[in-house]
Amino acid sequence: MRVAARVPGRVPGRVQIHACPGACPGACPGPCVSRGVSWGVSRSLRVAGRGYEGLVEGGDNIKQANWLSVSNIIQLGGTVIGSARCKAFTTRAGRLRAARNLVEHGITNLCVIGGDGSLTGADIFRSEWAGLLEELVREGQISEEVAKKNCRLNIVGLVGSIDNDFCGTDMTIGTDSALHRIMEVIDAITTTAQSHQRTFVLEVMGRHCGYLALVSGLASGADWLFIPESPPEDGWEDLMCERLGETRSRGSRLNIIIIAEGAIDRSGKPISSNYVKDLVVQRLGFDTRVTVLGHVQRGGTPSAFDRVLSSKMGMEAVMALLEATPDTPACVVSLSGNQSVRLPLMECVQVTKDVQKAMDEKRFEEAIQLRGRSFENNWNIYKLLAHQKPAQEKVRGDGEAPSAWDTPSTCRSCPQVREVGWHDVAGWLGRGGSMLGTKRTLPKTCMEKIVENVRKFNIQGLLVIGGFEAYEGVLQLVEARGQYEELCIVMCVIPATISNNVPGTDFSLGSDTAVNAAMESCDRIKQSASGTKRRVFIVETMGGYCGYLSTVTGIAVGADAAYVYEDPFTIHDLKANVEHLTDKMKTDIQRGLVLRNEKCHEHYTTEFLYNLYSSEGKGIFDCRINVLGHLQQGGAPTPFDRNYGTKLGVKAVLWMSEKLQQVYTKGRVFANSGDTACVIGLRKKVVAFSPVTELKKVTDFEHRLPQEQWWLNLRLMLKMLANYQISLTEYISGQMEHVTRRTLSIEKGF
Repeated sequence: MRVAARVPGRVPGRVQIHACPGACPGACPGPCVSRGVSWGVSRSLRVAGRGYEGLVEGGDNIKQANWLSVSNIIQLGGTVIGSARCKAFTTRAGRLRAARNLVEHGITNLCVIGGDGSLTGADIFRSEWAGLLEELVREGQISEEVAKKNCRLNIVGLVGSIDNDFCGTDMTIGTDSALHRIMEVIDAITTTAQSHQRTFVLEVMGRHCGYLALVSGLASGADWLFIPESPPEDGWEDLMCERLGETRSRGSRLNIIIIAEGAIDRSGKPISSNYVKDLVVQRLGFDTRVTVLGHVQRGGTPSAFDRVLSSKMGMEAVMALLEATPDTPACVVSLSGNQSVRLPLMECVQVTKDVQKAMDEKRFEEAIQLRGRSFENNWNIYKLLAHQKPAQEKVRGDGEAPSAWDTPSTCRSCPQVREVGWHDVAGWLGRGGSMLGTKRTLPKTCMEKIVENVRKFNIQGLLVIGGFEAYEGVLQLVEARGQYEELCIVMCVIPATISNNVPGTDFSLGSDTAVNAAMESCDRIKQSASGTKRRVFIVETMGGYCGYLSTVTGIAVGADAAYVYEDPFTIHDLKANVEHLTDKMKTDIQRGLVLRNEKCHEHYTTEFLYNLYSSEGKGIFDCRINVLGHLQQGGAPTPFDRNYGTKLGVKAVLWMSEKLQQVYTKGRVFANSGDTACVIGLRKKVVAFSPVTELKKVTDFEHRLPQEQWWLNLRLMLKMLANYQISLTEYISGQMEHVTRRTLSIEKGF
């Protein structure tokens, strides 16, 4: 995708955004990126297309686009303009032709979507730009005046790769969509594997990076995992078969082995999926099948995470180009936690190359560290959970502190109390809902009974999984410590709610799954409207008073508006929205989609909006209502939620174990400080533990909301992408940061 621009009062020249010239991933939502820059079309930005090949060939390969041509494409995978490897661009002669074509179109800003090869090529092009223009002047292809007018080439990169192999960003565009495809296959395979007691060897992409295999292994509970960054020790064949045999002897009906296509042993010899299969058959006699996913991972509809990420990155890229100066280095727009940042392009490329160099030189531990702290943590957590360790002996009252690992029965209540063992939780990763059951009853209604059970079962720690009530319930237990000594125990809340309204975390478990469910429903609604012109759909989402679900879904589906409680609106705003849709019906995109959070306004109900839009749009468009309801709460968890939940669970138990050691005194647990009862969650860049007593100060209990919510910054992007005229001065640009080994060691939530 290319975007070319003349923006009055801003940077002169045009911006060109194009897809990578290499093997651009099909799951990489390039259309989402073009939508991310498409808001600039209404501000004189011009969009054109086709990779480096388009730069070299010129002519019809560089075409002007407009707002309508990039509308209704966010749900498409692949690249709208296509992409192809371009051998000519690797030569100076090819880059000279590319420079001539760009100058002819007045394009002096490039946004490159691709991997390190594409981005390195762009940086070389930028460094040669002045020399290329001088050569074109000498050859008489352009005048000195034209060369002076186009003397500067700015570069901004967007990383599109399903492998997530580019250092400096938490996630690359397309990775989450690829994980969705992989998990769909694994869920389907699990069904047949359990039925027939089979072993499946699943080969996923990743010639040089094992991220897809690693996260798939975590999200599926795979028995064994092969990644290029950490080849197995010599003699792994014996150990793997022993592990698989132990799993079956404990009653498991299936085995899953995941292997990255670039897996190698310690000597650098490739480990193939067929070799692993033959090994299992020969040594164990298990019915074993191989599934090679191949390009299945690269296709399909982009996930909600990728749609929002790429739209956000696309907008940030355009802003970076508009704000560029002669001294601005070529940069990459990346994700850090939930924030957009700008990184020097060649710093990222260099560290990415350092990873491969470390692997080539068999410095595998260093290679994992260079991948970043998140990758390293994923690997360590997988190794911790992949195999059941010998149970620790439970020691009480003899001077040794208890461990959180010793207390599987944390939420005991009379007849429903039972210990949950390792085998009991096998297969839970792919199931939606709550296997333990849930209730909204708060402790204050039955405090005496809770205290009695805590004493009766000698409970020394509570791990509470739930939404706002879970947080509020633990807060009530903490505040009752002064009255009941039995409640002086360690407590931790893992936020789990589709509403994403728990203080102390930017993301709650289940919210990503809910956004994807709502997005899929809205995609179907939009598809149904394609055959009926001049129709506006008003869709009601869940979320209580929290508008996260409506806002993020709105961005993911290209909604025209999303009404939420946190962003107050009046009848004048509703009138402006109707007028906006009226103007839209005069174009070729004759349909509208409006989202409404269920409690966004006491009086402006979904029915009210339907009546208002129907009345004001009479003769121009008609309306339909859809209430998604509990469709948003069902289905299999997304890869993000599975991985995030696994990491939170492990970190919560490790934290509880440490706290139990600290507060064990005189033969008993006594925890009465504020930091012994916390909410665990992702806060900006890191997973943090926030005391519930501190969170109370920043909570709106009436509306069950945190007083500050990071996602409100996305509201401006939602309006921009809906083609409302918004002042650029309101946009908060990402900061320029640097990529070093120290920054890579900082733990990131993803």
